[in-house]
Amino acid sequence: MAYDAAPVKIRPYQLSRIEAGDLTVAGYSVAGEESVILVPELDVAFDIGKCPREALRMNHVCLSHGHMDHAAGVAYYFSQRDFQGIADGKVLVAAGLVGPLERLMDAVADVEGHPSPHRFVGMNDGDDHEIRRGLVARAFATRHVGHSLGFSLVEVRQKLKAEFAERTGPELVELKKQGVEITRRVEIPLVAYLGDTAKANYADLPHVRQAKVLLIECTFFDPDHVRRARAGRHLHVADLAAVLEGMDNERIILTHVTRRTNLAAARALLKKSLPPDTHERVCFLMSRRYIEED
Repeated sequence: MAYDAAPVKIRPYQLSRIEAGDLTVAGYSVAGEESVILVPELDVAFDIGKCPREALRMNHVCLSHGHMDHAAGVAYYFSQRDFQGIADGKVLVAAGLVGPLERLMDAVADVEGHPSPHRFVGMNDGDDHEIRRGLVARAFATRHVGHSLGFSLVEVRQKLKAEFAERTGPELVELKKQGVEITRRVEIPLVAYLGDTAKANYADLPHVRQAKVLLIECTFFDPDHVRRARAGRHLHVADLAAVLEGMDNERIILTHVTRRTNLAAARALLKKSLPPDTHERVCFLMSRRYIEED
């Protein structure tokens, strides 16, 4: 028997992978479809998308906002981790979304017939959450929908103050017993993720400006789509030069590009739009060069 049906193009699901020094950035980010970005060395996923299998091993999810292309996989993340016996997963999210997400998990428990262990950590602008000793996730407000946050992953070290550099070990121990602060806190921003956002001066935030890797959306490139960018509170390529001014990042990775965007044309627009020293640090997450072919 013959069947009449429209042809379906089957695409393999593959994450892009970018090596950024001693960090790996792997993910999939297409506007309106899915955004999930992993940094395995730091045990963090930025957003969860539809929760590809690679994301299940990340013990921390930094959820930027509630749109389904960024958040659809939350319940699946907890359910599958429970099924596979992986404990202690948590989702860091704007405090205002914790209640709705708890209700979502209640509904999923009714559907599945049992609850999945889960933990949501409510975050506000400026809050830190310890990922592990010496590493924190810092939340910051972004300009998108209500309850939207960006996140920076910041290494924290304690360094001996210069005035105590010549002291012996026993002397330092004695000073500590006396309650003297002999160390100072040093922060090394590693990765900053803006999520979805309208134009804003994020360079004012040192943990974003100085991050080794900046993940920044640029949804629209067509000159006729500036209004669409403004309406949806997204970035247009025309905004990038201003947003990136003053940024000291070693790598700048563009995410959330629309599927209809021609990357060759987008690269040409980028070259015209950005100063050369900024342009040379920029790449697209979803570029073919970063996707392993079967």
